[in-house]
Amino acid sequence: MNTPERDVVAAPQVPETARRLDVIDHRAGMFGRVGYGDTTGYGGLERAIVMPGTTVPPFGSWFDEVYEILREVLQEQGLDPDQVIEKAVADRGEFTLHIAGPHIVTVCRALRDDQDLRFELCLGVSGVHYPGHEGRELHAVYHLMSLTHGGRVLRLEVSVPDADPHIPSVVDVYPGNDWQERETWDLFGIVFDGHPALTRTAMPDDWVGHPQRKDYPLGGIPVEYKGATVPPADTRRNFE
Repeated sequence: MNTPERDVVAAPQVPETARRLDVIDHRAGMFGRVGYGDTTGYGGLERAIVMPGTTVPPFGSWFDEVYEILREVLQEQGLDPDQVIEKAVADRGEFTLHIAGPHIVTVCRALRDDQDLRFELCLGVSGVHYPGHEGRELHAVYHLMSLTHGGRVLRLEVSVPDADPHIPSVVDVYPGNDWQERETWDLFGIVFDGHPALTRTAMPDDWVGHPQRKDYPLGGIPVEYKGATVPPADTRRNFE
């Protein structure tokens, strides 16, 4: 499978009026805390949480080339690309493919090994928690780079429900992800099935919970200071 060489150029900017947005949550307060007082003074602030929606080809730049080649490779493997790639998003010069969780290893291997793709390097995986994104609360985000093609960077995103936060590990494809998958599990609770040793990195082994989730309590302990007492953050009053 050969494709003509293309110069890497900046992706065209999509006008704001033409940009589709997906509303995934509505947030109150500065940080969206729920269940106890907002200590920021912004308790009355309300806003919608939006994400870029599906972009329809052509995307511009090298995005179209990678998208079409990946779809072709998936078809050659007997897969339906529309079932594997949930949506493609070209937004502000960046390209993101949302991948169905069970197929993330297949997609990563295709992106790494195909001669016209060659995303040899994974810069790691990180987690994001959207409590209001029902059925897709936890997101794992991968950044891949193609050294062969001049440093192209492609983002992959996999979404899983809070009730079943399992994603196949890609350590067999990108061994450097070993630590990042452990860290993402430690802090967000995403379970990477097949990881050789999914243990905590930042928190003690007996720690309960995952501290970077948005529903994780602020906690803290009372602190005495010159006769005054500062209560834990989650017991302070609301400043609305």
